[in-house]
Amino acid sequence: MCLSGRIRKKGKAASGRRADTGRTGSGISKENQMTKIVKTDKAPAAIGPYSQGVIAGGFLYTSGQIAIDPATQKVVEGDIKVQARRVMENLCAILKEAGYETKDVVKTVCFLKNMSDFAAFNGIYGEYFKADAPARSCVAVASLPKDVLVEVEVIAYKG
Repeated sequence: MCLSGRIRKKGKAASGRRADTGRTGSGISKENQMTKIVKTDKAPAAIGPYSQGVIAGGFLYTSGQIAIDPATQKVVEGDIKVQARRVMENLCAILKEAGYETKDVVKTVCFLKNMSDFAAFNGIYGEYFKADAPARSCVAVASLPKDVLVEVEVIAYKG
């Protein structure tokens, strides 16, 4: 655990100077000049010690998104198509909040509970990446959080 240089006490930096909270007027906050944390209420809230997205050096890295409805914070019921669409909409909300679009996505990592869902998932996924699709890895896993059928994370770039 690397905490040195980041310890803050009651609004003061470890150096004793007043700490800058780094908040901007939008859902993007900055930890320092090199990274920005992305947060939107149009995607599920983080349920642990992670951010919805982080911008670093022109790249946006999203956390994996699952089929949680941001309005209810509950898993959407339905088959792989229903869940895949919710996942992609969650990712689109994070991209939009950060000022990116699906055309800026350069890599995705997709996790499926069942590889037999690949064709159905791919149909929905393809609706979001019509031309110049990003590089992608897609693997089947033993289980996913909240027993969902799919999880997707993206890396986007604006140069």
